[in-house]
Amino acid sequence: MSTIAAISTPNSAGGIAVIRISGENALDVAEKVFRPSGSRSVKDMAGYTCAYGIAHDNGERLDDCILTVFRTPHSYTGEDIAEISCHGGLYVTKRILRAVLKNGAENAGAGEFTKRAYLNGKIDLTQAEAVMDIISAKGERELKMAENLREGSAFKKAKKCSDKLMKILGDLSAWADYPEEDIPAVEPKNLCRELIEIKKDLLLLIENYDCGRIIREGVSCAIVGKPNVGKSTLFNCLSGCERSIVTDIAGTTRDVVEESVRIGDIVLRLADTAGIRKTDDVIEGIGVDIAEKLITSSELIIAVFDGNSPLTEDDWKLIEKINSKKTIAVINKSDLGICPEVSEIEKHIGQTVYLSAKENDGIEKLQSAVEAIFEINENSFSSVAVANERQKKCIDSALVSVESAISALENGELLDAVNVLIDEAEQYLLSLTGEKVTDAVVDEVFSRFCVGK
Repeated sequence: MSTIAAISTPNSAGGIAVIRISGENALDVAEKVFRPSGSRSVKDMAGYTCAYGIAHDNGERLDDCILTVFRTPHSYTGEDIAEISCHGGLYVTKRILRAVLKNGAENAGAGEFTKRAYLNGKIDLTQAEAVMDIISAKGERELKMAENLREGSAFKKAKKCSDKLMKILGDLSAWADYPEEDIPAVEPKNLCRELIEIKKDLLLLIENYDCGRIIREGVSCAIVGKPNVGKSTLFNCLSGCERSIVTDIAGTTRDVVEESVRIGDIVLRLADTAGIRKTDDVIEGIGVDIAEKLITSSELIIAVFDGNSPLTEDDWKLIEKINSKKTIAVINKSDLGICPEVSEIEKHIGQTVYLSAKENDGIEKLQSAVEAIFEINENSFSSVAVANERQKKCIDSALVSVESAISALENGELLDAVNVLIDEAEQYLLSLTGEKVTDAVVDEVFSRFCVGK
């Protein structure tokens, strides 16, 4: 493979920047653009050592730098790597990269360093995907989950199922191909029992997928209610800024205002909607229609009620509309006193929170309700093993094949047909870990990476 190079630090001014070079000729390229102080040579540097010197372009001094060398195979990519750490100015960093490219390196593609780590057997495909989860983690629990995946939790669990399937395939093949040998016959009942155990393992592998998806991607959430119950005040309170206009005039919010906010360890993609009511105002009516559509499409509904007033017909209509959705009822304006009738809401909506958005009082109760409704707890993060839709699709497909094999055995079908289904399941699991995967899939995985990683 060619020698590649890229700036591995963010494209902005900072204290330092790092230009990474990887490949068979990485040290040759580094020697042409970096001059160590003293008489030492870049090519003579041992792995995991650094040297102080200057970066230059054909003799023209560019910057004082530190060169760090990693020798194959004990490097991130499994190849020789040279990393030039310079001052973090945008111009000087690009000048040094330009000199590196001029002297034999090629521009690295998106995620190409990690891709080479995968191709050189340093990590499996699930671990490679976890690298981007580490980079994009926005909270402690997200980072813990990503680190768990980076350590190979998905690979280990999938490998366990894969090894069981491979043993079954070996037993079936030996029994079918060498009938003259004294090989025990494969008993359908025993085989069915083994496949049922594998099915259980696969189900365990994906049982916390939704938890992981929520942690990584967040939850689409609509704040709904009739006019003047405090939806926009709550939205602004959660957003930490005045994103929605707040007045005492009913119908102030007509369009949807959106913001992503973090509630504990969950990101809510909030939408503040128009107050739901009958209206003759054409523009407000469009806003009401949009709010009702968001009730259908959102994963979570925060239904806001005026705790200081009796429930109205519009309140009861809203309760009926959100009956089948994941919903948290927010009884707002608790600072003004709570009308006894409002407690009826608790009989219809399990997660009910009393708070004052105006006074920013009780927001922590809303956080607890969000975590409870999605069953997010400390154990959720350590047990997540599937990082994305690609991995889930592989496991789902393997599960379908295993279930079909079990059904075939129970229906008395020939073992040849069962063998085909088990082999299908095995191929899907090998695709999950990257042990057997197409170039197109690999390219698609790494296309989501940033350049320099």
